[in-house]
Amino acid sequence: MAAPNIVGVTTILGVTTSLTLTTSSQTVLSNDASSGKVFKINTITASNTSGATANVTVRYAQGAAGAGTTVAIANGIDITAKSSLVILDKASSIYLEEARSLTSLASANTSIDLIVSYEDITNL
Repeated sequence: MAAPNIVGVTTILGVTTSLTLTTSSQTVLSNDASSGKVFKINTITASNTSGATANVTVRYAQGAAGAGTTVAIANGIDITAKSSLVILDKASSIYLEEARSLTSLASANTSIDLIVSYEDITNL
């Protein structure tokens, strides 16, 4: 597990992924060990699609696929009905190195849609 050198990159791809959250922790994005990649997370946006307030939690995991110790990026933040919340924007972007991941959950099943926009930076 190493942090790829982002000065000598071979490819940078813009990627957006989305997930409808449940009350169980789900892996939103995972960077496998020895991938030769780093993901630059530019934005994380949560949208409450329900008619009631729901909360969202987003965590940074010290292992791929949600494994290992996690730390909160957003912890139980309420989002009012039919509203959106920008959890992370380009001004506060973070890197997801090899063997790291993002997980998330909501307080009510299928009430929160999560969108993550990131750069897939490859150095192989």
